[in-house]
Amino acid sequence: MRIAQIAPLYEAVPPRLYGGTERVVAHLCDALCEAGHEVTLFAAGESRTRARLVAAREQALRLDGRPLKSDVAAHLNQLQMVKRQAHRFDILHFHTDLLHFPLFEAEAGKTLTTVHGRLDIPELADVYQRWSQFGLASISHSQRAPLPAANWLDTVYHGLSPRQYTSVTGNRRSYLAFLGRLAPEKRPDLAIRIALAAGWPLHIAAKVDPADAAYFESVIRPLLNHPQVQYIGEISDAEKSDFLGHAAALLFPIDWPEPFGLVMIEAMACGTPVIAWNRGSVPEIIEHGVTGFIVDSQQEALAALTRLAGLDARLIRRSFEQRFSAAVMARTYSDLYTKLLAQATAEMSTPRTAVAP
Repeated sequence: MRIAQIAPLYEAVPPRLYGGTERVVAHLCDALCEAGHEVTLFAAGESRTRARLVAAREQALRLDGRPLKSDVAAHLNQLQMVKRQAHRFDILHFHTDLLHFPLFEAEAGKTLTTVHGRLDIPELADVYQRWSQFGLASISHSQRAPLPAANWLDTVYHGLSPRQYTSVTGNRRSYLAFLGRLAPEKRPDLAIRIALAAGWPLHIAAKVDPADAAYFESVIRPLLNHPQVQYIGEISDAEKSDFLGHAAALLFPIDWPEPFGLVMIEAMACGTPVIAWNRGSVPEIIEHGVTGFIVDSQQEALAALTRLAGLDARLIRRSFEQRFSAAVMARTYSDLYTKLLAQATAEMSTPRTAVAP
């Protein structure tokens, strides 16, 4: 199958440091290539992939140090590149939210759009209704809740290559881990409070977006002075197995409807249990009492810490391999591509009924 994957340009594919969508696209492209598909990736020029790369701009937007740049212009240029080559592909798989809808109405039948973000935003309902001909894939069932009537074709959970993560089955270091963004909805402040209350060290590997700078300075930075708290900053994929694999648990105290939460399956790939708040996709990802614990309060999180010894790192890793590997994700998407192509073929072969003069 000839497949175009269209990634956002904010990060390279995969990202050099933090990044969710682009990391998933990287693993998907490689897994589809391993399965024998002909894959073309439209992404930033720094990307590393087994697919054929079409660079829409030389450098990913976030790490481009130039003060003047336009993400809208960059993505419109990318979409025009895809448009010019659209006839070469059986499937156009977009990961760019809804930006492509007006430009690809003629190709809607052979497109799939994976929605990666939150959908509880008022303006979105009208847009998805206006362009309802575009088939959508959600990344969790809970993600769909704000827009249940959208043109959902399937839910495809994210997947990662097991080869990239090492599972640690021996003794773990006595610290808790927080990985992601230092943002209010991620609640790193709560993770710190839990660790301090439990008497555990907390290691934080996270980035600070410009939009979260005020929160970081006013709420988080004063908490980093405690000797139990170690702030590492952003880390690369190569550092994650050590960081997550040697932690006693990953804390995931989110306070928003998380559409997926890639860091949860990264921890699972390392055999590390997750203590996560019962929000968004968490009940779909974490098997309570097997791969971690789902909690609703700080008190429940503290209680969960006392039960970590009862969890088996090998079972956590096995759950990841069975449910969240890149190969599983690629197979699910391949089945969806096949259905889309069959539907498009059937519609083309259906004779049109003549309208009487």
